[in-house]
Amino acid sequence: MNEKNDISLSKGFLSFVALVMILMLCYACSNDDGDDDNIGNWVDRSVFNGTPRSGPFAFTVGNMGYMGTGFDGDDRLSDVWVYDMEGNFWAQLADFPGTPRSSAVAFTINNNGYVGLGYDGDDELGDFYRYNITTNTWDSISPFGGSARRGAVAFNSATLGYVGTGFDGDNDKKDFWRYEPDSDTWLELVGFGGNKRRDAATFTIENNVYLGTGVSNGLNQTDFWVFDLETEQWRSLLDLDDDDDYFILRNNGVGFSIGNRGYFATGDSGFGASVDVWEYNPSTDLWEEKTEYEGTTRQGAIAFYNGTRAFLALGRSGNLYLDDNREFFPNEEEDEDD
Repeated sequence: MNEKNDISLSKGFLSFVALVMILMLCYACSNDDGDDDNIGNWVDRSVFNGTPRSGPFAFTVGNMGYMGTGFDGDDRLSDVWVYDMEGNFWAQLADFPGTPRSSAVAFTINNNGYVGLGYDGDDELGDFYRYNITTNTWDSISPFGGSARRGAVAFNSATLGYVGTGFDGDNDKKDFWRYEPDSDTWLELVGFGGNKRRDAATFTIENNVYLGTGVSNGLNQTDFWVFDLETEQWRSLLDLDDDDDYFILRNNGVGFSIGNRGYFATGDSGFGASVDVWEYNPSTDLWEEKTEYEGTTRQGAIAFYNGTRAFLALGRSGNLYLDDNREFFPNEEEDEDD
């Protein structure tokens, strides 16, 4: 080999080394920037007193989180409990009066809880009940206006309830219905342009309800929507896979909000149960990954949230049914010891 070739090889080798050093520097910088992924802290709270379970209903009124029904791996359940956020304890309430079930929905109007739909192990259900928080009593209301189903979503304004999507035993659904408590009637709404789905999640920020995730035809759904509670109009937002760095797609997860940010957490990502948590900024229509839930991977969990505080509890990981409970502080640094 002549001197000219030796010089060319030396230059090539030096260029290669320089390229490697640049890539390593970029990687180090990206790791520094990635420290933000660890913002958010999960703090252990009182473990649930009752039977571990997945797929219960949940709703929140003030500083009290209400939860009931679900599946414990052997049986559908009908017991109902309340979690006191301030006192950090659970108390049992009057049993749910309908057929024991899982995958029901719940919403609140005027400090009353409304619970219905679900699955009893054989059939999808369409009955609905109102829970009076003051008297700790239940009474039946008009059955759901659409087909009986499980895995639907529910939310509410100050005076009205809304229920939609789900699986009716034959088909995934995309219809939405409004419940009017004064007349005890259901009215079908129009205007939702999203895909059919079951086991989706929602969160509410001020007068807007954000809907996403869920599964249909074996695929986790990518579309993401916002519903204006004042106008009852739907509007599409950026898809949940709009950015290659997003891994938000899932089903059987939970949604909640704290302040002016929304969150999707846990659920089945298509590769098994997860613990990841994603934060949504409505002013930018963008997502950021936060600290993972510190418990076991899970799906079919519940969330209690009142706008300023949020708790994630219960669920299952494979055949393991869970009873743990943690509060999320989105702007704190992770502390695995609390």
